[in-house]
Amino acid sequence: MATDLNKSEIFDELKTSADLVSDAAALGRKLAPDIDRIYFVGCGAPNRIMLGLEYWCQRYSATLEVRRYFPAEIMAQDPERLDGRTLVLLGSKSGTTPETVAAAEFLRDRPAITVGVTQTEDKPLARSVQHVFLIGETSQAHAGMFMIMQAFMGGIWSAKDGWQFERELLESLQALPAALADAKANNDDRAADEARLYKDDRILYHVASGPMFSTAYVFGVCVLMETQWMHSYPIEAAEFFHGPFEIVDKDMPIVLLLGEDPSRPLMERVDRFCKRYTERLIIYDSRDFAMSGVAQEIRPIVAPYILQSALQRIAERLAVWHAQPLSTRRYMWKTEY
Repeated sequence: MATDLNKSEIFDELKTSADLVSDAAALGRKLAPDIDRIYFVGCGAPNRIMLGLEYWCQRYSATLEVRRYFPAEIMAQDPERLDGRTLVLLGSKSGTTPETVAAAEFLRDRPAITVGVTQTEDKPLARSVQHVFLIGETSQAHAGMFMIMQAFMGGIWSAKDGWQFERELLESLQALPAALADAKANNDDRAADEARLYKDDRILYHVASGPMFSTAYVFGVCVLMETQWMHSYPIEAAEFFHGPFEIVDKDMPIVLLLGEDPSRPLMERVDRFCKRYTERLIIYDSRDFAMSGVAQEIRPIVAPYILQSALQRIAERLAVWHAQPLSTRRYMWKTEY
């Protein structure tokens, strides 16, 4: 379980996604006149990418209705408004996620426009949608999927609502791989210290607000809970003072993630409270990261992925301390469930 870090490898793993950013935005602009609503459909990490897309769509679009579903939910609910003016964006890293593939098949009998993002064209999801973007086989699928989906949404906002930052978005997404590599490399020493300090903890809470909650979820659930079997769970800052804050004491380890979006004051309130009542805080603030090449207007959009890259280094170090690689699973892909 090596912990060596190769910045150029991160860049190379995201080259395919970077090359597709302009095409994704172009498709968004092309489809925009034909849609009134967008439904995001995915499980796990793709669903949390979509949480950020949903947040920004609600902020930037005055014309679009937007909803986010888990695949099983949209099939069970079968929304009445799922018509020809509805665009459904589906995501699956593997392209074989059973529920996501089933949802894509379900949508074939509906008039909605379907767009999928996955790794390779031979997978069921790629064959089940009308439009598909392929990020290739990559260890950076989370960031790669985000780059394509966000570019696609930027094109829609530009054509549908006159959003003025499409150029800045596309240039920033092209610069994102290098910014992610820098964030991870520059956090190496800190991550090593934090992994050592928290290696024996089995309970760890993560608090974030707005689109940054996607990182709290992916790091807490999709990484530490899923691969290290830690009781590691995310909490929304807006909900923190409605029950969850009662678990805080001086010995409780808590991770606070602060972004640069309009929800930041919610996290600043949590930050002030936790500094009073616990001595075991890990605080990551996207304002502390340079994000070279990312436009000022786009920093809030990409901030969750910058922090995810930095936090991943903690997970890689914990995996060494626990002698449990990040590829470890107990049930996933191994049993019937």
